[in-house]
Amino acid sequence: MEPTLNCARGPSNPGCLGAHADHVIVDVGKPVKRGDIIVFRTPRNAAMECGVGGLFVKRIVGLPGETVSEDSRSFIDLNGKRLSEPYVSTAARQVDLGHRGQDWKVPKGNYFVMGDNRGESCDSRQWGGVPRKNVIGPVVKIIRG
Repeated sequence: MEPTLNCARGPSNPGCLGAHADHVIVDVGKPVKRGDIIVFRTPRNAAMECGVGGLFVKRIVGLPGETVSEDSRSFIDLNGKRLSEPYVSTAARQVDLGHRGQDWKVPKGNYFVMGDNRGESCDSRQWGGVPRKNVIGPVVKIIRG
């Protein structure tokens, strides 16, 4: 989620920007919407694809039933219409090469989530949607580390 949320820089986290990890406050059980940064329990496929499970923090991009597409320049379209993503930098788009030209259908009862640091993000593009029951809630405050 760099640079929106910083993780702690170190040998095992070369893509992290912060000297210390940021912390978040979550409104547990509050309904979520597109654009929200959410905390959720990783689905089984996410744990397998990313090599780690537990809690993840990602941004909701697609809603149930929508078609999410990534174009040849790493811009995201929803049902054929460009999504405004001012939180994704030009540099993050330039290094996001792994999913260009792909489409995903968001299953009923799921959310399609992505990290803001797209080239470094293990997200719904690899492992599919987040079931609604796995969502803990939206982030309502970021506390800088």
